[in-house]
Amino acid sequence: MGQSDPDHQCIRVFLAEATRVNCQLMEEALRRKRSRFEVVAYAGPSTELLEKLREHPPDVAVISTNLSDGPMAGFSVLRGMRVMNPNTPVIMLVDTPARELVIDAFRFGARGLFRRDGPFSALCRCIGAVYAGQIWANSEELHYLQDALIEAVPPRVINAKGALLLSRREESIVWLVADGLTNREIAENLHLSDHTVRNYLFRIFNKLGISSRVELTLYVLNQRKMGPPSNAQILEA
Repeated sequence: MGQSDPDHQCIRVFLAEATRVNCQLMEEALRRKRSRFEVVAYAGPSTELLEKLREHPPDVAVISTNLSDGPMAGFSVLRGMRVMNPNTPVIMLVDTPARELVIDAFRFGARGLFRRDGPFSALCRCIGAVYAGQIWANSEELHYLQDALIEAVPPRVINAKGALLLSRREESIVWLVADGLTNREIAENLHLSDHTVRNYLFRIFNKLGISSRVELTLYVLNQRKMGPPSNAQILEA
């Protein structure tokens, strides 16, 4: 079960830029897509932007890496949103997608990365895709993430007796997250409440030593190469 077509929904977008001019230009461009986007845009320091995000919770936040309080200040907003509103998908707007920047953006919870010199039509598609629960990254950026996953210490997924740490229910949730389903869709699919799904994800993140849905998706992609575990190895919830 998926969300309805985002092309026919009005998406509330929070836009954060370094300068008022850049902010106004992007806001006006997005507003021209009248049937698609409702835009709240701000130029300011990261602390002020976090306050604005509390006041105007969006469907998608587009955050520039460079804000008025300095280069890479957008990461402060990204980290703050993980605590304040982890369910809001974030797109990081970057000048150059350097390897470490890409890895850090997704590690800190971004759902998409968009180059500032990309076409505006692609930015609109990016917002729609991220709103629909997808990850937005090009092939080069995905290679960076795959390399980082390979280089990282593998998460501990077995206990001292060699049994997998995830229950059958947790395994089901993990695979649905990897398929791009939202918490609400997972809840409907498994006949659970949203609150229960959030609790399961919290436990899964702790067990696997990860902190975001992106990391969980990458973990599952790695597991798929080896095939899903057998039921005999999985602990009960």
